[in-house]
Amino acid sequence: MDHRAEIREFLATRRAKITPEQVGLPAGTGLRRVPGLRREEVAVLAGVSTDWYVRLEKGHIDGVSDDVLDAVARALRLDDAERLHLFNLARTAKPQRVARRRKAPPTVRDSVRRIVDSMSTPAFVRNGRLDVLAVNPLGRALYAPAFEDAGRPVNMARFCFLDPAAQTFYPDWADVARATVAVLRAAAGRDPHHRELTDLVGELATRSEVFRTEWASHNVLLHQHGSKHFQHPLVGLIDVTFDSMDLPADPGLTLTAYSTEPGSPSEDALRLLASWTAAPADHH
Repeated sequence: MDHRAEIREFLATRRAKITPEQVGLPAGTGLRRVPGLRREEVAVLAGVSTDWYVRLEKGHIDGVSDDVLDAVARALRLDDAERLHLFNLARTAKPQRVARRRKAPPTVRDSVRRIVDSMSTPAFVRNGRLDVLAVNPLGRALYAPAFEDAGRPVNMARFCFLDPAAQTFYPDWADVARATVAVLRAAAGRDPHHRELTDLVGELATRSEVFRTEWASHNVLLHQHGSKHFQHPLVGLIDVTFDSMDLPADPGLTLTAYSTEPGSPSEDALRLLASWTAAPADHH
């Protein structure tokens, strides 16, 4: 991925989302040539020169101070995920002669596997490119359609965009698709030289027009908590809340666990699914 293009397009797409009225600037007269704010308007809001901001939006971000990045983030009204993405782009923009690296296959420590297996709710560990590296029996049963593919590790992005079953499994598939791309985009900002991640993005962009369109939006997401909805082939609709926690001792790995509202039909459905879950989880 072209790092300067990433910076340029990210800032341009954020700028296009904001109108002058939203930030207290006069709309002016005549036809505006660009949607949202002009570069000079962002410069005014950030307290920098127009020439400086134009240079920044062209991708010249190496060496820019945190204070200036904060000012740009405020001017563009970036949320927490977008602000972090901007700082990640700045951090990884330092000149370096480094080829795309292929990392060693990720592993999950045995102690973490035991924790996941001991949980009574669906739980799994994933990496930044959404490979499922460890999953407990109930988590595997919940995501049964994804595990029907013999490929390992199961990749939730590949399932979402390339498996027709995903559009039935996720009642709100379009929202899931947008979130999936935004999580991958954020991961790419953290580690733009991760070869497996860029290979996955290239595969999905080639094979899925929806992915390609969403990737071009440059949206990012932290995806730490929220709700999910599944149309399970065995027990029907299940609504869950999820909480995701990074594993500090294992950089790049995230533990996600699901829960249901006590006394809800979804809790009953999950209990029924759990009663049918006898086989041990496949962690490979």
